[in-house]
Amino acid sequence: MKVIAIIGRNGSGKTLYVEQMRRRMASDKVRYIAFRDSYGVATDQAYYLQLRWNQHDIDAETPNTGELLERTFLLTGPDTEERRAWQQHVYDLFGLTPMLDKYIITLSSGELRKFQLAKTLLAQPTTIIMDAPFIGLDSDARQQLRDLLYELARERGLEIYLVLSMMKDVPDYVTDIIRLDDINGDDGPGLGAEQRQMILDLPYKEKEYDAEEVVAMRHVSIRYDKRTILKDLDWRIKNGEHWVLSGQNGSGKSTLLSIICADNPQGYACDISLFGHQRGSGESIWEIKRHIGYVSPEMHRSYHRDIAALRIVASGLKDTVGLYVQSTEEELERCRYWMRIFGIEHLANRSFLKMSSGEQRLVLVARAFVKDPELLILDEPLHGLDSYNRRLVKDVIETFCQRKNKTLIFVSHYKDERPACIDHELYLERH
Repeated sequence: MKVIAIIGRNGSGKTLYVEQMRRRMASDKVRYIAFRDSYGVATDQAYYLQLRWNQHDIDAETPNTGELLERTFLLTGPDTEERRAWQQHVYDLFGLTPMLDKYIITLSSGELRKFQLAKTLLAQPTTIIMDAPFIGLDSDARQQLRDLLYELARERGLEIYLVLSMMKDVPDYVTDIIRLDDINGDDGPGLGAEQRQMILDLPYKEKEYDAEEVVAMRHVSIRYDKRTILKDLDWRIKNGEHWVLSGQNGSGKSTLLSIICADNPQGYACDISLFGHQRGSGESIWEIKRHIGYVSPEMHRSYHRDIAALRIVASGLKDTVGLYVQSTEEELERCRYWMRIFGIEHLANRSFLKMSSGEQRLVLVARAFVKDPELLILDEPLHGLDSYNRRLVKDVIETFCQRKNKTLIFVSHYKDERPACIDHELYLERH
């Protein structure tokens, strides 16, 4: 049995190491899965931030998840009874059957990873290299994947390489560990006292929203064709509350957040108020967005242009994906301030596409904070981060939320990722 973990902190060179290894292994039986927040080459060119919620924009001839998996099955081997049994085993393992009629672009972050895994396994490779395999998966799916990898390595002789950023993610059956730095599993020092005070001392903005109720959703339901995502949901968030939003993959967490952020067109038919203003009562959505800081897997995968990190952070001031308006020097200094807080000021002029996935996530997290929002919405903000940076980001969130008039919605599948300031929870059931 051969299961090797390649481990190192964000920016330690794991991606470069894997690229060199793949060149040495060049073979059609070697499969590489990069679990970045991307839907893949076939769709990236047309992908934009709200496409998942604007399903009418999807071409009628676009294949669904089941059709794409079937193509992989037929192209990578004979249509035998044994292979069909393996196909069904993979579908059953990850609970794929209910999502086979979905378009790829509509899958949740966790569902997408299950699709990528299934597509790879149906090809029956001899070697799999998996980059950050466990991020975005709920606890059941993570355990299923660990068990499956063990079965594949032991029973089927599959050679497996796992590229990881944290020691705690290394399965106990790994046969060898390749360390690319001195990572030891420690959380690191976190946010320094001086930086903590800098955040607490930030001046408050003029024209802040200070409504008693930040979010009020009444009997909200969202459906796509015959599929119910949210059903008759009531949710009220008061000013200064700090919520964690949880639930299994595909339960509607990101859909719910897309309604709050006005990225989902179905939200305009919902009974929802933000900062005391009824949706559709005359205030523009851009005025609302000025008071919301947001990061999500959807946002991450929508950035696929060669843009410098500083410009991406600055785009948070304008609520754009990419920066199309010239920033003032004062605005750029504010961006550098938040990049210093997150330890990434040295990446200011680095192309977003030339960073590691963890470095990209830190840039997008800084983007969410840059306008000092009253409502901070962080959907899986610690994706791909090592223990050192997770501790730092959690400290920043906890410090930021100590200030008055700051409300938080935090999404994560890991209980140990939750900031200490969390005081409320909403758990969504999958319909």
